[in-house]
Amino acid sequence: MKPILTIEALKKYYGKSKNQTKALNGISFQVMPGEFLGIMGSSGSGKSTLLNCIAAVIRPDGGTVTMNGRQIQTMKGAALADYRGKEIGYLFQNFELLDNLTGRENILLPLSLHGVPEKESQRRLAQLASYLEINDVLDKFPAQMSGGQKQRVAAARALILKPGIILADEPTGALDSKNAKALMEKLAGLNEEQRATILMVTHDSNAASYCRRILFIQDGVLFHELRRNLPDESQQEFYARILSVMAQLGGGSANVL
Repeated sequence: MKPILTIEALKKYYGKSKNQTKALNGISFQVMPGEFLGIMGSSGSGKSTLLNCIAAVIRPDGGTVTMNGRQIQTMKGAALADYRGKEIGYLFQNFELLDNLTGRENILLPLSLHGVPEKESQRRLAQLASYLEINDVLDKFPAQMSGGQKQRVAAARALILKPGIILADEPTGALDSKNAKALMEKLAGLNEEQRATILMVTHDSNAASYCRRILFIQDGVLFHELRRNLPDESQQEFYARILSVMAQLGGGSANVL
């Protein structure tokens, strides 16, 4: 099986000379199809920079990002727009829903932009709305939704184009523990049942325990890697191992962002 995503010696520096910050300093790893991979590390360790490089929001200073055999640094114009729109689905911490659109309109917007036929759009919407339990908010505006409902609507929008990989940036960061658990159960279900490939940055050790593998980043390089030993290791046991590594990073769960 070939990797869906390959990161090779990725570098991103900010500033110059003595004041230079090496946000990413030669990180390399692969993401396999159907994997649920978590990225953790202390504040400023380079996690968000990594996600933005993969999403082609920022350009790295060195190394490569290869998605399905294509280096995204070489993409321009329509090819780059197609990559951002179809090959990746982005799930943000603060939902990023359009306030003047209903839940239904927010979810369907990417399909409209990419010319997906109406019948197919409605079929995908019905399937996702049922799975994510958001049928009751499809005709509401974001201001009329709870935080958990907003994030599930945002998840539907990220998934509606059936991207090759979902990039989740602190998806539980704005949610209470109940809604965070509900969202993670849905994402884990998508991974297990539909083989959705998910790359998630999180500070939440509970959220991370739903992953199959976790990469810990420190000072722009990989510090440690954990794999959940399925099917023998329980989620709680994996959670305990996550806390152990986080403690080594300096400060436990509260400081691991």
